[in-house]
Amino acid sequence: MNILVVKLSSLGDVVHAMPAAMDLRAAFPNARIDWVVERGFAPLVRCCTAVDHAIECELRRWRKDWREPATRRAFKDFSALLRATEYDAVIDLQGLTKSAAAARMARLAKGGRRIALANRTDGSSYEAPTRWLASHSYRIEPHSHAVTRSRLLCAAAFGYAMPPQLRFGLQPPPTTRVGALQRVALVHGTSRADKEWPESHWLGLGQRLLDAGYTLGLPHGNAAEEERSQRLAQAFGARAAVWPRMPLDQLLQQLSVCAGVIGVDSGLSHIAVALDLPHVQLYNTDTAWRTGPLEPGGGQVERQVSVSGRPYPGLDAVWGAWGRVGS
Repeated sequence: MNILVVKLSSLGDVVHAMPAAMDLRAAFPNARIDWVVERGFAPLVRCCTAVDHAIECELRRWRKDWREPATRRAFKDFSALLRATEYDAVIDLQGLTKSAAAARMARLAKGGRRIALANRTDGSSYEAPTRWLASHSYRIEPHSHAVTRSRLLCAAAFGYAMPPQLRFGLQPPPTTRVGALQRVALVHGTSRADKEWPESHWLGLGQRLLDAGYTLGLPHGNAAEEERSQRLAQAFGARAAVWPRMPLDQLLQQLSVCAGVIGVDSGLSHIAVALDLPHVQLYNTDTAWRTGPLEPGGGQVERQVSVSGRPYPGLDAVWGAWGRVGS
């Protein structure tokens, strides 16, 4: 069986779709599972053990530069890749017009199916063409976690019960762990200002971690975040390091050897969950139920927790949460 998963972006959404791919791999161990994804996130998808091939696209950029000859050639090459394999099932886990269009471009085997969500779930983006361009669509319980939504869709489409075990299958490239076990990554960057945590709180948290014997890692994804990382590192001193910007597979490697991660609701925080690192995730709204760490089952020790507050979580609450997961 050949299966094509379509989940183009963003970083957190791609991570949240990985358990669905792992469920498919468990149900069909001999299947070929390919994944269509924006180029920037392809290194991460290639680290998911469920995936055989990542098919890269740059739909965001192509829309802006459509008249450029290089863009047309790139789109033609992308179309050829989608037509190179006959897929028995193409499943759109994103539910947007752009993902539905990508799914529609793929070549189906005789009797193959295009599968989509039939409805919007609470707090998620959804556009009706995703089901109009599919041959089969399935309704999902609206009040579903982002991870569970994709898992339920795959289970319904392929006729298996959703496995009780949650696995992301995210395997970082091998690296040395020397000197990294006491490092905590502070993920302060996010694409939305209303998800940020006050810089003064980061300073207070970082100092408590330093006093407890940890070193600090400060990742960033753009110029503004880099400036904040530099300010924090200057205040913390020699035991704090600003990480350079790097491809996602290298960033995955860096995170994997940390003692834990404390961060706002962002893609890097979701990677920390997928890596099963001790992690505290900060929410300024009540949306942790939808994208935050899922509650552990079977009596497992909590390794990831969410902390919410308005207008943002307090420093003492975050420090207390770290005391539960980081000890």
